Amino acid sequence: MTEIIKTKSLTFSYPPDEGKEPIPALKEIDLSVEQGSFVVVLGHNGSGKSTLAKHMNAVLLPGGGKVWVSGMDTTDENLLVEVRRQVGMVFQNPDNQIVANVVEEDVAFGPENLGVPTEEIQRRVAVALKAVGMEEFTLHAPHHLSGGQKQRIAIAGVIAMEPACIVLDESTAMLDPLGRRDVLDTVRHLNREKGITILLITHHMEEAATADRVVVMDDGRIVMDGAPGEVLVRVEELRKIGLAAPHTVELLYGLRQDGFDVPLDALDIRTCADVIMTSLNK
Repeated sequence: MTEIIKTKSLTFSYPPDEGKEPIPALKEIDLSVEQGSFVVVLGHNGSGKSTLAKHMNAVLLPGGGKVWVSGMDTTDENLLVEVRRQVGMVFQNPDNQIVANVVEEDVAFGPENLGVPTEEIQRRVAVALKAVGMEEFTLHAPHHLSGGQKQRIAIAGVIAMEPACIVLDESTAMLDPLGRRDVLDTVRHLNREKGITILLITHHMEEAATADRVVVMDDGRIVMDGAPGEVLVRVEELRKIGLAAPHTVELLYGLRQDGFDVPLDALDIRTCADVIMTSLNK
């Protein structure tokens, strides 16, 4: 498949406090993201995952190494607008991305800045709001919406710019469980039905279970990379870097410690219940 994002030996350090040495936030990151895939990046606070996310559409630029978006070098200033057309960002707090007093105006903001003609903007706004299930809220005031609804409006604003990839940087962190589910359902739909590449940055293990691929970061490095059923079952390794496996895996791991013959890769609740019942009936 075609690569949409590629990093090679990517390093980055934030400016240090006066008199102190810089501490690298990213260390020699090699990563390739295939077009149309759904990738979750996991890590505890300070692991480097949000710093990595901000390199995907040139919010940050490499201190060393390279980042390419659809083959474009993100350090080339002449390509900056096109890079940001390709990769849209959705951040943790939707209030920081909402700029208008009416939903349709907010969704139209991005395409307007790209110089898209008015009739095309209207079409894109309608398509984007339908894609996130918010078409009934076109004329609503965003500040009256719930946190999950606001985040879906923020995603619609990105969709209206017609990116090939959407990066969600801890975009569910401030939401309640219902809001998190709404946002996840939305991005899964965009990935499966629209073919948009999704890169979800999170510390919620359960959000990784249905991804195509899980990348785990620690101390500025990628320490695990693979399918959910391969990565999320590495209970002891995850614990060592301050992460807990999904609740289902932790339960099954505990049962195995007690002598039950159960697999660890039953990631969803129903499958987990089924394998426990099968084990008990043996």
